[in-house]
Amino acid sequence: MNETDRLLDTNLPGENEPSSGTVSAGPRAPRPRTVEETGLSAIYLADLVSKHLFENGVLDLRDLTRRTALAGGLLDEIFASLRADGRAEVRGAHPESGVLRFGLTDRGRTAALEAFGRDGYVGPAPVPLEQYTRTVTQQTLSAHRVNRSTIRAVFADTVIRPALLDQLGPALHSGRAMFIYGAAGTGKSFIARRLARLLTGDVLVPHAILVAGKAMKCFDPGVHLPLDDEEPVSALQYQQGDDPRYVRCQRPVVVTGGELTLDMLEVQYDEATRVHHAPVQLRANNGMMIIDDLGRQRIDPLALFNRWIVPLEERRDFLTLRNGQHFQIPFDVALVFSTNRNPLDLADEAFLRRIGYKIRFDPLDQADYLALWEQECRRRGIEHDPALARFVVDELHRERGVALLPCHPRDLLDLAQDYLHYMDEDTLSRDALRWAWESYFVGLDEPVEVRS
Repeated sequence: MNETDRLLDTNLPGENEPSSGTVSAGPRAPRPRTVEETGLSAIYLADLVSKHLFENGVLDLRDLTRRTALAGGLLDEIFASLRADGRAEVRGAHPESGVLRFGLTDRGRTAALEAFGRDGYVGPAPVPLEQYTRTVTQQTLSAHRVNRSTIRAVFADTVIRPALLDQLGPALHSGRAMFIYGAAGTGKSFIARRLARLLTGDVLVPHAILVAGKAMKCFDPGVHLPLDDEEPVSALQYQQGDDPRYVRCQRPVVVTGGELTLDMLEVQYDEATRVHHAPVQLRANNGMMIIDDLGRQRIDPLALFNRWIVPLEERRDFLTLRNGQHFQIPFDVALVFSTNRNPLDLADEAFLRRIGYKIRFDPLDQADYLALWEQECRRRGIEHDPALARFVVDELHRERGVALLPCHPRDLLDLAQDYLHYMDEDTLSRDALRWAWESYFVGLDEPVEVRS
């Protein structure tokens, strides 16, 4: 992505980290103790256990509770059914723990292969779509309010105009989509990511969701950041506490850029594994999705916008499995579009009306630029010299007609440090900054007025 990623001090909580640094109690999902409480059929659960045994051979009850996220008593009930059907058998007790071990019979292996043909998913037991829908509603973003004092506290260490914060705050508070735009280097990507720190609280994300008999993988380690909850004392019990079919995570933040395609917004199916995977917006549920570098995708922006019309208006999305089965899913996402282009060049007014907030990012004024320069010096351990900062503004930016962008202090100081290291010098100088400037800019646009 071409947008600047950093404006200020990077010694801050992670982009997905709650600003308070604490873990809230969050919603609870009690552990199912019977087949009925899972919301899944006994046949489906028997097939899932059979697939685990097929892939791993002989397993004891402790292994299976961890692999399937099902309680020991519930697994006993499933094994009773499998043994009665001649699909599984006891293979003796574990030599150390004494826990019974189980394996498949020839009939069981045949049945497991048939189950794989219907659905290749092997993992923790999925949660039914209806239960997932209730969970998303329970932990909705709309229950978390953002006020002026909160957003200013989160951005206290960021050089940003108060008026801009007073636009971003209500936008996030509303839960409606926002469109942020402006020249490259004005800090759009960085600020959008920083907004994610306002998404306090934690959420339950299922390992997989069962839709029409097919498991769709939902939990994504690349998106979902698990919280360090304590493990149960005995995994064999799995009777109390949260349902382990869910992972308690920070609110997700999904960032996509020029790589985004319409296909990524639909259910993915892996032909090799015969497993369905949730689209990116579903993985972002109860969190934020940032579409960066809008207009650089390999698809027409209008086609992308048309894909969002129903989710934005109805707060639900319609998806399709590989077999053609249609289903709807909650759309509880703070959607942020970010672009360097004029919004009217990307979308018509009818669509832009559906996006509640259009927020423009502009170059900095001198005071903010100088403050940012000082902080970037401090971050790098460079002694701040106000005269050198004025030299950059007056003799480089102003005389050469280059706008004061938030990315410039970071980039120019990085290049200047490279020069100093090469020259075996320690002190920042005009020569080093002039060299950095000439190395950084390939060509200049029309001169612009530097705001005072």
